[in-house]
Amino acid sequence: MTTFDRPVLPDGFEVRLRDDVQRLEGGRLLVGGSPLRAVRLSAVAAAVVDRGRVRVLDAPSRLVARRLLDGNLADPVPGATPATATAEVTVVIPAHDRATQLDRTLAALNPLPCVVVDDASLDPAAVARVSSRHGARLVALLRNVGPAGARNAGLALVTTPYVAFVDSDVTVGPDTLRRLTRHFADPALALVGPRVVSTSRSARPRWHERYDAASSSLDLGRRACSVRPGAAVAWLPSACVVGRVDKLGGGFDESLRIGEDVDLVWRLVEAGHTVRYDPAETAHHDTRARMRDWLGRKFAYGTGGAVLAERHGPKTAVAHLSPAMALAAGALLLRRRWSVPVVPACLVLSARSLATALPGAASSPSLVARLSLRGLGWSLRQESSLLLRHWWPAAALGAVVSGSVRRAIVTAAAVDVAAAWVEGQRGNPLTTLAGRRLDDLAYGSGLWSGALSARSLRCLGIVWAPYRPRDRTSLPVDRRPVHAAPPLTLKPHHSTGLPPEP
Repeated sequence: MTTFDRPVLPDGFEVRLRDDVQRLEGGRLLVGGSPLRAVRLSAVAAAVVDRGRVRVLDAPSRLVARRLLDGNLADPVPGATPATATAEVTVVIPAHDRATQLDRTLAALNPLPCVVVDDASLDPAAVARVSSRHGARLVALLRNVGPAGARNAGLALVTTPYVAFVDSDVTVGPDTLRRLTRHFADPALALVGPRVVSTSRSARPRWHERYDAASSSLDLGRRACSVRPGAAVAWLPSACVVGRVDKLGGGFDESLRIGEDVDLVWRLVEAGHTVRYDPAETAHHDTRARMRDWLGRKFAYGTGGAVLAERHGPKTAVAHLSPAMALAAGALLLRRRWSVPVVPACLVLSARSLATALPGAASSPSLVARLSLRGLGWSLRQESSLLLRHWWPAAALGAVVSGSVRRAIVTAAAVDVAAAWVEGQRGNPLTTLAGRRLDDLAYGSGLWSGALSARSLRCLGIVWAPYRPRDRTSLPVDRRPVHAAPPLTLKPHHSTGLPPEP
């Protein structure tokens, strides 16, 4: 679908260039985004961008704003549009027991209309009492269908334009959900989610609760993003999302009890809809007080990888690497004498490939060097994650017989903790190290368990980008003016080991 086929942005809609986008050639060339790309603007299109912002006022500004949004080069400015009225949003809450948490969830959502779907609780009377006390509509299912089926049962009763799916162990205020609806000023948007952070409800939180509060699997970071495979944010957790009812179709796939949120997001994107992540808004997810439950959930998340890989193929790859960057990152992890010449040689190959792909001023040595180093850093993180998380059973077997594998694992652990610190997880280093290793062991075990059950290793695969130094299409570049012709199809750039983005 080209920019001209996309729904028209309304007058007054405003977008802002992302912080990672560099403006070159007097603002005519934009390089950045997620995934990395380059887009050339005509003189008319460049003039529409005022101090990094585009406000939709006419046909040129409407086209430029749409192009920047779809290229993940800009984010919408939600404050430019009003929030919807309370009566336009219905909250659907799937519940299976946990009446105390449900009570907290409903209390926080007042006065939004809520539909509680009791997914065959063991104590349905407790769920009914809490729902009645808060004036929520109750739908009692006689058979447990899982969270996807429970959400769909509630969705079928929604008559408002927007629906918010909120789990019964999540607290989020009505103003947060209403502010998220401002994103629906973009008629292409189907789903939007806030940042989901973990909160301990224990009087004396255990160490794993403190770790989870600082490093939740549902926390997708502080950077806003258009959600899609290959981008910095590739999915949204269904613990808290807001959707446009008429674009959700049949909703979640009821055959999935794990990964149903990833599947929904990717199906919406494949259908040509937009999905957004807005970390400026926050929802709070309860941590699991018992370590057994915490690790069990991590394991369960991992088991969903095999089914998603069967449905979505390469989108579920555990790493995206180019041969040059993979070799350089591997050399750093092994820390051998031969690593010293190998790493710079691989960086030169990467820089050469990138320089031939970037147009004009974007191919300057300084920018190419920065992007190449960024690619090396991301490749190093991906390979560290492979050893510690996705492939840890194989790595553990290799460590029994190989000192080189043991050395790589130790280096990977150090890289992983350093990356956590850079991302803002500044808690006790020992707690961070122990928490991340247990998290990885549990998730990786689930991933391999799912692969063995499905008799397929597709969920453990890597996407390899070929090295083509003279292929100028490896980094997507629109060489025609944005206002004069339909833009070229944009694709992720992996030829230099640049993401998905970290």
